[in-house]
Amino acid sequence: MDWSLLLQLTLNGLIVGALYGVVAMSFVLIYKASQVVNFAQGEFLLVGAWVCWWMLTEWQLPFWAGFLFTLAFMTLFGIILQVVVLRPLIGEPVISVIMATIGLGIFFQALMKWIFGVFAKPFPPIFTTERVNLLGLEVQTVYLLSLGISVLIMVGFAWFFTASKHGLAMRATAFDQQVAQSLGVSVPKVFAMSWAISAVVSAVAGVVVGVVNGVSSSLSFYGIKVFPAVILGGLDSVVGAVLGGLIVGVLENWAQYIDAGWLNWGNMYSIAPFYALILILLIKPYGLFGTKNIERV
Repeated sequence: MDWSLLLQLTLNGLIVGALYGVVAMSFVLIYKASQVVNFAQGEFLLVGAWVCWWMLTEWQLPFWAGFLFTLAFMTLFGIILQVVVLRPLIGEPVISVIMATIGLGIFFQALMKWIFGVFAKPFPPIFTTERVNLLGLEVQTVYLLSLGISVLIMVGFAWFFTASKHGLAMRATAFDQQVAQSLGVSVPKVFAMSWAISAVVSAVAGVVVGVVNGVSSSLSFYGIKVFPAVILGGLDSVVGAVLGGLIVGVLENWAQYIDAGWLNWGNMYSIAPFYALILILLIKPYGLFGTKNIERV
């Protein structure tokens, strides 16, 4: 057993897993606020990555300026999407809203292909040094940037939900919309805010992945790829989303290592998280930290 390679893969898994955790938190945020699973989450990554790429290549903006412009754009994008498309569906059956998010995903997937084409396009060079040595292990610079941003977002989420006025309003809305509204909380504003934050956070992940692998329609697959992390941690748990992302990130890399060394099944890197998804649904359907719903039958 090559322990140095296993350690390298574990470190890579933790770094990528932190990014998965960030995207998983976006799922949880929308679900906690509106009880809706957003199946267009992957397209948020795709739109954010393409917008940033366009800023850097067509407008020749420096990376930091293009990145900030992308975050501002995605904030408006999330708010407009919620107000125009999803707010009229408030009060409708949950399945109607879920089908609307699936339709949005297909629409934005096709729109991005029509505007930017179907081939992957690389980001302009951002860092002068592509790799750095960390405790004897080689790590891509963009992955370290990803880790730093992921940690900042997680800390920001923790402060937002525990100390900010809007975060407390969102928690109240997630607990009971009618009670929150009776206490003066604007539920439609909370919905719009949750979609805006979710769009921004997903765009950050999309830009990081785009810098590493280039921007293409395959980015939207991350919305489904992260879903095992969401279910593993618990669909309504922010802490569970982070932990689920870390577990899935490490699991992917360990599965690749085991498959290359012994099993030789092929493609275990992509499949292993979904095996974990099936197992967690069989053993603990509400996830590690999810709230178990108790209903009168």
